[in-house]
Amino acid sequence: MDTIVYTVRAINGDYADLVTDGGGEHSITMFLLPEGTTVGSRLKLENFQWELV
Repeated sequence: MDTIVYTVRAINGDYADLVTDGGGEHSITMFLLPEGTTVGSRLKLENFQWELV
């Protein structure tokens, strides 16, 4: 699986709105993201695991 880097654009309740550098959008539950994720955080998705960059 390819590595994808996202930026957290907004947090709406239990969900985070993410955007890739290429403009792709994704929404995901905060439960799956690393503790400490906030608006503006950079996240790496690799092998189905999220990591703060």
